Amino acid sequence: MKGFFKNVLANIVAIMLIGAVFFMFILMMIVAGSFSDSKKTTVKSNSVLTLDFKTKIIDSPTEGNENLFSFTEKQKNVLIYDMLQAIKNAKTDDHIKGISIETDGLQAGMTQLDDIRAALQDFKKSGKFVYAYGNTVSQPAYYLGSVADQYYLNPAGGIELKGLSSEVLYMKGFTEKYGIGVEVIRHGKYKSAVEPFLRDDMSPENREQISVLLSDLWQPNAIKIANSRKIDTAQFRSIVDSLYGIIPDYSLQHKLADRLIQKEQYDEILKSKLKLGDKDKLNRISFTSYLKSFGSDNASADNQVAVLYASGAIYNGEGYDAIYADNFIKEIKKLTENKKVKAVVLRINSPGGSANASDEILFNLQLLKKKKPLIVSFGDYAASGGYYIAMAADRIFSEPNTLTGSIGVFGVVPNFKEIANRNGLNAYAVNTNANSNMYSPINGVTPGGLAMMTRSVEQTYKRFVHFVSANRRKSLEQIDEIGGGRVWSGTRAKEIGLVDELGTINDAVAYAAKKANMNEYKVAGYPKKMSKFEQLFKEMDEDKISAKLIKNKIGADNYKIFEQFTNPQARAGVLMEMPLSIKFD
Repeated sequence: MKGFFKNVLANIVAIMLIGAVFFMFILMMIVAGSFSDSKKTTVKSNSVLTLDFKTKIIDSPTEGNENLFSFTEKQKNVLIYDMLQAIKNAKTDDHIKGISIETDGLQAGMTQLDDIRAALQDFKKSGKFVYAYGNTVSQPAYYLGSVADQYYLNPAGGIELKGLSSEVLYMKGFTEKYGIGVEVIRHGKYKSAVEPFLRDDMSPENREQISVLLSDLWQPNAIKIANSRKIDTAQFRSIVDSLYGIIPDYSLQHKLADRLIQKEQYDEILKSKLKLGDKDKLNRISFTSYLKSFGSDNASADNQVAVLYASGAIYNGEGYDAIYADNFIKEIKKLTENKKVKAVVLRINSPGGSANASDEILFNLQLLKKKKPLIVSFGDYAASGGYYIAMAADRIFSEPNTLTGSIGVFGVVPNFKEIANRNGLNAYAVNTNANSNMYSPINGVTPGGLAMMTRSVEQTYKRFVHFVSANRRKSLEQIDEIGGGRVWSGTRAKEIGLVDELGTINDAVAYAAKKANMNEYKVAGYPKKMSKFEQLFKEMDEDKISAKLIKNKIGADNYKIFEQFTNPQARAGVLMEMPLSIKFD
């Protein structure tokens, strides 16, 4: 028996030692990575600034948290603001002779691609070259790469040029088949976020808004590609409809590419452009390395324009991978009291979420605006709750392709009464009051509860319209006319008065500085990116790990539906949420 306990104790000690060694190894990796990240880069003469497959463009520092347990991950995140600054800096940097775009599946949003494309066009005015090379090229990567002076394609590659699509999954038949009851309360005929629970097909209103929106987003992009490639617009439409880009020979024949060559041949072309000899080395520098060469924002500067990033869905409570009201309000209060911050740019990239959380955030932004200028910049999404929190702004800048508006409110309440009854399950409640058991997962919502929830949705919609009316200086009737849950492109949102100007985050920052009467200033981003040490403990949260595993298995769109049934933060109260997503990939 003594030998048994001795062996058990020895195993426990061994496990503890292995755990300690593993933990120390993780800490050493974090320290080494942090040291590497902070190391300054020297740019060699005759260099080519390169955008490759390792680069991911992100809108907010909160999107840039790395996977600490994947040591083979080489992808580098670059903020869109930093990306634009890098291109601007490279335009006058004598060490940078040109830019090479070498990415097949660029990860970036539509508005980010627009901004980078415009920055590259401005870069070309310097007389420096922009070349591009692709293998099997995604549509976003080609949209960006088509701005190049020359586009080279692998002879066994292809270009996935097909246009835009938005596919909606309808679940009414599914819920009825499996005995899942869904009570839906909404305001606005276009509030199609809940339509999949109510119908088996797409409503005319939803088809209309998606059709108009897709056209608004695609047509300008199609014209830009056609113009850059010197293709007639009617001919370009035929090329896209026929999927000619998928076949390399057709890509060359229809002017989507200039030559079909191997990557090694492309490198030789770059060397020739730089007047290098056969034995000379081609100096490539990535955007992440180049940013370290001239430094980034100085948070200690006395005159700051703070960029406050609001990225992701809006929830109550605390969290780090979306917009959680408690955390976000703390950031707002810090900026309100920070004397170095003279103006704030709120960068919104959100499809919305909790109405209550959105309202809390809006209130605190209104308090901030009383002390310093508050300018809003829209990214890919500024819909529902994402648009709601913008109503504290002095001025709103939107990208042309921003999905904007969706001024509408809804609530979804599932129940499993029928499926429970089918399987011999019944639930009975004893109550002290008429609606004590207002909601039951088995029996659903009481008539009194449903009536009050309907009233709550209507009240929230009126509050939404009130704030939009005050900020946009329009009547309640005018806002209701363009509201109703409908989503608009940024271009159309400007035409109907939902935003003030079309412009980039750089334009918003410049306006904020002018509003604060600053000629010289530094730009600082908030909230700060978590240190790798902080991430280590955040990643160990059991719920977060489970959520990531499920999301990876079923996909982001399906996970969103799953959350509506299972996540208390996602289904708590009335929702202001984006009704659709657009596929640009």
